[in-house]
Amino acid sequence: MPLAQPFITGEFTRMLDERYRLSIPAEVGDMLTAESTECMLTKERVGCLGLWNADVWREKLNTDVNLVKTKIQAGKFSDDELGRVQMLARLLSTRDRQVNLAGRGRLSIPEGFREFLGVEPGGEVMIVGAGVSVEIWNPPAWLKYVEGQIPKFRKLLDHLSG
Repeated sequence: MPLAQPFITGEFTRMLDERYRLSIPAEVGDMLTAESTECMLTKERVGCLGLWNADVWREKLNTDVNLVKTKIQAGKFSDDELGRVQMLARLLSTRDRQVNLAGRGRLSIPEGFREFLGVEPGGEVMIVGAGVSVEIWNPPAWLKYVEGQIPKFRKLLDHLSG
């Protein structure tokens, strides 16, 4: 059974300090850490990191990965598809890392994730509630994403709420 989780929204500007740390606003961070400060930091898209409740992320990922494992064991993949399984495994190997939100929601961005985010110390990031997770965006990447998606907002809302 999926874990119950809040619906997280909001947009906030924060600065990375000289040690690649930032404070996640309580308005969104508290929803992820109601029971534990343990979170999963994920590479979502270039210029964007996701921050998930660790239990929610593990449940989501384990469900999907276990389906792939079952198909491998049952011999359901062709040779071409096995190459895609290898690609998936490579991406999984680098995609996420367990992190803890320290006092006042402080998050330290680990190496490998810093480059992916593309923001230097002293630079701004956008913290965005993404419904089931919190996202940390490089501001130009966030603007480009919003510009591309906002025209689809009404249709998306109608589809998901209808």
